Amino acid sequence: MGFVSRYVIFIVAISFFALPSSAGAGDTGDEVKTVLIIGDSLTAGLGVMQDQAYPALLQAELAAAGPPGVKVVNGGISGSTSAGAYARLKWYLKARPHLLILALGANDGLRGLKVADMEKNLSKAISLAKENGVTVILAGMQVPPNLGPEYAAAFRRVFPALAAQHEIPLIPFLLEGVAGKPELNQADGIHPNPEGHKRIADTVLPYILENL
Repeated sequence: MGFVSRYVIFIVAISFFALPSSAGAGDTGDEVKTVLIIGDSLTAGLGVMQDQAYPALLQAELAAAGPPGVKVVNGGISGSTSAGAYARLKWYLKARPHLLILALGANDGLRGLKVADMEKNLSKAISLAKENGVTVILAGMQVPPNLGPEYAAAFRRVFPALAAQHEIPLIPFLLEGVAGKPELNQADGIHPNPEGHKRIADTVLPYILENL
């Protein structure tokens, strides 16, 4: 992991630890339950305002209508791959998150990295979370067909296989209803626009509510 990546993780982690215990929880006095989302630029909200990214939208939804005392932490870093999942999670474990949404793999696929390596990286992070009593939700990802049908199929199979192996919930496809729709994506056709992030939040929210 390079200096820039370590620096970004440090800044995000400091922000995480510095948040008051009542952030996103109102003044109910209930224990704060932290939902940590570790992801890439799709989670970080590349190209949109921070409050338009799906983690912020989830925070707003949970504050308005969800259980009391839930804080959503955006642990997205643009350009990140599954290789950094374990180290990043170790940083965040110091703050004892209750629920982890692991949303990595898109950049592994776009770069054509080995599917077996991605599977091992994600599995290692899932195991670390479970060993520390953190509930894990795995977010599935798909890759464009131009990478070849065999690669695309092998890539897609990783996520349900890991969910079954570790007995954790699976969001089948994080970008369900968003991928391939120009009206929900920015000009690059990869990163969701604000409307696309709303759709992602709608996809993810039920999984949070079911697993808190």
